[in-house]
Amino acid sequence: MNKVVLIGRVTRDPELRYTASNIPNVRFTLAVNRTFQNQSGETEADFVPIVVWRKQAENVKKYVSKGSLVAVEGRIQTGSYEKDGQRVYTTDVVADNVQFLESKAQSQNRTTEDNITPSDFATEDTNENKETDMSDEVFADFGDSIEISDDDIAF
Repeated sequence: MNKVVLIGRVTRDPELRYTASNIPNVRFTLAVNRTFQNQSGETEADFVPIVVWRKQAENVKKYVSKGSLVAVEGRIQTGSYEKDGQRVYTTDVVADNVQFLESKAQSQNRTTEDNITPSDFATEDTNENKETDMSDEVFADFGDSIEISDDDIAF
């Protein structure tokens, strides 16, 4: 089984391209926070290349921008090519499903309020993590706690 589920923030605006057969595709990098902290107490992130095809690629281009919070469900695909006589190996997540976890307006408001600049996502290779303002948290309107009974839990 080859299945991947990721939630993270888009590091730059997705770029829509078309194949020679006129099939739309978009590539972007997703910054996914790790669940643990390093020895310095900082949370690091992994930067995962994502590929989306066809109508969903057009929707990603239309509704997703740098900093958008998205969930990606897909599969890992590896490949290789020759560059300057050297074999280069690639690993991408090919998305079967991309869920937008905030509206484009929320994403744009958050980046404006937080004064995020292009350099904030330019450090993909150093695995630096930027703190995120969680004021746009999906459940923020529910108060400090949510009551859940045993009947609500599926297991």
